Amino acid sequence: VLRVVVVVQAAWSLVAGQVRYSVPEEAKAGTVVGRLSQDLGLEAGDAESRRLRLVSQGRRASVEVSGASGALVVSSRLDREELCGKSAPCALRLEVLVERPLRVFHVELEVTDINDNAPLFPAARKNLSIVEFNTLPGSRFPLEGASDADIGANAQLSYTLSPSEYFGLDLQRSEEYRESLSLVLTKPLDRETFPVHRLVLTASDGGRPSLTGTMELLIWVLDANDNAPQFNQSVYKVQLPESAAEGTLVVRVNATDPDVGSNSEVTFTAINIFPPKGLNIFLLNPQTGEIRLSGALDFEDVRSYEIQIEATDKGTPPLSGHCKVVLEVLDVNDNAPEVWVTSLSVPVPEDAAVGTVVALLSVSDRDSGSNGRVRCAVWPASPFGLASTFAGSYSLVLREALDRERVSEYEVEVRAEDGGSPPLRASRGVRVPVSDVNDNAPAFAQAVYTVLARENNAAGAELSRVWARDPDEAGNGRVSYSVWEGGAGGASSGGGWRAASSYVSVDAESGRLWALRPLDYEEVQVLQFEVRAVDAGEPSLCGNATVQVFVVDENDNAPALLPASGGGAWSGSSVEAASGPGSGSLWAWAAWGAPAGQVVAKIRAVDADSGYNAWLRYELWEPRGKGPFRVGLYSGEVVTARALEEADGPRQRLVIVVRDHGEPSRSATATLSVSLVEGGEAALAAAGSSSSSSSSGAVLRPAGGGASASASASAATNVWLVVAICAVSSLFLLAVVLYVASRWAPRAAVLSGPGAATLVCASEVGSWSYSQRQSRSLCVADGAGKSDLMVFSPNFPLPPPPPGPTAKETQPEPPALLD
Repeated sequence: VLRVVVVVQAAWSLVAGQVRYSVPEEAKAGTVVGRLSQDLGLEAGDAESRRLRLVSQGRRASVEVSGASGALVVSSRLDREELCGKSAPCALRLEVLVERPLRVFHVELEVTDINDNAPLFPAARKNLSIVEFNTLPGSRFPLEGASDADIGANAQLSYTLSPSEYFGLDLQRSEEYRESLSLVLTKPLDRETFPVHRLVLTASDGGRPSLTGTMELLIWVLDANDNAPQFNQSVYKVQLPESAAEGTLVVRVNATDPDVGSNSEVTFTAINIFPPKGLNIFLLNPQTGEIRLSGALDFEDVRSYEIQIEATDKGTPPLSGHCKVVLEVLDVNDNAPEVWVTSLSVPVPEDAAVGTVVALLSVSDRDSGSNGRVRCAVWPASPFGLASTFAGSYSLVLREALDRERVSEYEVEVRAEDGGSPPLRASRGVRVPVSDVNDNAPAFAQAVYTVLARENNAAGAELSRVWARDPDEAGNGRVSYSVWEGGAGGASSGGGWRAASSYVSVDAESGRLWALRPLDYEEVQVLQFEVRAVDAGEPSLCGNATVQVFVVDENDNAPALLPASGGGAWSGSSVEAASGPGSGSLWAWAAWGAPAGQVVAKIRAVDADSGYNAWLRYELWEPRGKGPFRVGLYSGEVVTARALEEADGPRQRLVIVVRDHGEPSRSATATLSVSLVEGGEAALAAAGSSSSSSSSGAVLRPAGGGASASASASAATNVWLVVAICAVSSLFLLAVVLYVASRWAPRAAVLSGPGAATLVCASEVGSWSYSQRQSRSLCVADGAGKSDLMVFSPNFPLPPPPPGPTAKETQPEPPALLD
């Protein structure tokens, strides 16, 4: 009767989440293995309502779930040997399904061994032939032992032999070899007394109760041939590399028989090979005793073989001798390392810290010893490296900082090499992309943009284009532009300070600079502001560039006449429109007999433009031909061309045209009426003009002796005027030099685009008409046309000319720089 002992080991494992039970094999059907429903945490009655059941995995299950109680019970025969063979422990992994809600639990059922298998011999009977008398006491005859399908103590075998005075048993156990069972002759045999010996060999296992198996030994006592073959070694130890080719000689065993004739002719037979797969690997020549390879050796599969060889003579009865061949297979470096990527964390952000784990790798080699020791390296050597976590496992870590703008993706190769000779290698490629981080601010192509813009440009006209590069990608590299109000920039005008954004705007996407309204050189000469480029990253980064817009003057202002000086005055002490804007009439007195070169009047005009556009010339339009008067081309002085006579009439009407040098030029017309009087009347008129000069600004020039006094006063006035002009020009030039040195030295004073012209500056004072209200510095691009002019107005005005009733003002020729 099989006594079943059920040991229930049910507990939740916090890590694995499994329920484990133990049941002995051969348990009867219906035996309760465990309270599965309760151990799974289900309430009473839930097992049936929630349909607690086992999930079949293709193999017949020997247990089932009781629908009512939810217990795990044995449903059919459990045979541990059928389920697991010699493996220990024997654990069955079951899946339990619970519905409403659906859950899956893992149950491990260990089937424990019971002593249900008796020892079993290879054959029920074994025949032995032993020659009488010739076989000496102590002779050994190898026997094949029994096997037991159980495990543990249930498979520990002991042997007994039925009582015999001629034979005994010898069992040898060794850690190096399998146990060896031999039948030992204790005394000489006598065929006439006992021709046949029948013995029973019993094998008992260590189970409780113990089971046994038997084999009958039938020993025939032979006559005559009294010498058995003898091997020169009882054990042959051989070593062969696993790379040995088919047909390689393993060993040659040698046995001799001192008999003669057929009793000494020996044949060899392999009676046992362990493990059995060696039957297909080794080939024994029965005549020569040579053992050769008939298949391939594999150290990773079997490391050693044991072959029992029997040598039998041809006597009657035949005698035999025995030896053992032990073959040790030597490892050869025939397996290359293997590399697996077990985990990969990509892409890697470019700001990842040094030491960040990018991938987990596993490396193995099936060889042993130095052939199985693997060295790993990563190529290229940077920016990644390998760190060993434990045997056969490595981490691919970051060794250096990344920069996606320099390298956006890495092809990393992990190389493994074993310690064999020659070494074998393997590699595995890992692709590591680098993700972008907003770590680059937009950078402008130029720190300073210099732009020339003509005045009176149309609103919306494109002035220039700025461009900033951001090497980041996607939104981190998408740049938008704006005029930065926070920067130091703008322009001053007659109405005060104005922000740059009121004059220009920048396209947010293209960086094109547009004029919001027409520019007026007379209002703004230089417009300086900053453009900011901001990317779309988080947080956003920005860069700045300075834009300097120089407004180029256009000839959009005609000359304007000022109150005259000299021997006459404007009619009514003011300019009177004669024929339209820019025109006026004046009158003066001249004495008959005045010598040639006498200054009668001085025409004064000013042009709000600059440069050539403000360079004025005076022309006598009427009368044409050889009249008594002429006009200084650049001074505007009306002087006598010859001595005045009574024939010239009492009055002369002069039409004087004032033109600038612009293209096209603009002009103003002045009408001068000169009254010819006697010298006394001229003096009286001059006295009357002196008394009213504070209101009218006109001075009457006396005739005759008054001319020398007037010339003396004019000379003194010119000296003071030249001194004032030189002082102001020197101060202005010094200010310009200091400004240019501090402002333009650290920057590239270039125009937009290659081959930009160089700016050349010169003082206008003393070279141009000083009739404007303030001194201006004229700059022209070297090599540019006359129209490419820029005028800068200093912050300090010119001092007024020295007072004098007959101050003579001159205007020199323009400098050669502008020709």
